[in-house]
Amino acid sequence: MSCILSIETSTDICSVAVSQNGVCIYEKVDRSGPNHAVVLGTFVDQALSFLDGHLIPLDAVAVSSGPGSYTGLRIGTSMAKGISYGRSVKLLSVPTLQLMCVPILLQEQITDDKALLCPMLDAKRMEVYAQIFDRGLNEIRPILADVVDAETYLPYLEEHPVYFFGNGADKCKDIIQHPNAHFINGVVPLAKNMFPLAEKRMMNEQFEDVAYFVPFYLKDFVAKQAKKLI
Repeated sequence: MSCILSIETSTDICSVAVSQNGVCIYEKVDRSGPNHAVVLGTFVDQALSFLDGHLIPLDAVAVSSGPGSYTGLRIGTSMAKGISYGRSVKLLSVPTLQLMCVPILLQEQITDDKALLCPMLDAKRMEVYAQIFDRGLNEIRPILADVVDAETYLPYLEEHPVYFFGNGADKCKDIIQHPNAHFINGVVPLAKNMFPLAEKRMMNEQFEDVAYFVPFYLKDFVAKQAKKLI
């Protein structure tokens, strides 16, 4: 086992956590809005000071790899790369939608072996980023930017109970009315939930190249024209 510092910035929530031997020993979370550029540096500095003060060697840094907020993913990735290079530790990436499934599986909120998990992130407008897994976190359907209607997940709902969660699921509750559709509230991507997935990648030596790693944005960035103030 190892010591891993994890960074999650794919949504408006910014979180940093440290695990040792798979147990969370440090966590900082900011839920006040998209303040990553303001708070992330302080959170990371405090986490590293905590490790240094307790003489705990850092083995790797893990970062949420997306999809999600373009700006948030860039900030988190840049910080993770800086730590990896500066501290000479391994860089790990954890898919955002996959890590959203971790608290549900750990808390055993779903007991039906045939159930499917569909984490969703709000992709603005009428879209959501969504992916479908079984309870073993095997991918059943890849990540897509879905414009959701009553038919979008029907092939899965006809065969399985499907659990939808994440801030993208909130805007789909009135659209997906199938009896096999279930919604779990309050699930957000947090750094502390990366640990099982990051530890697995560490054991399998699934490291990222610090120079060439980029987040998974899914969609191309579209710049908006600034509003006139006068």
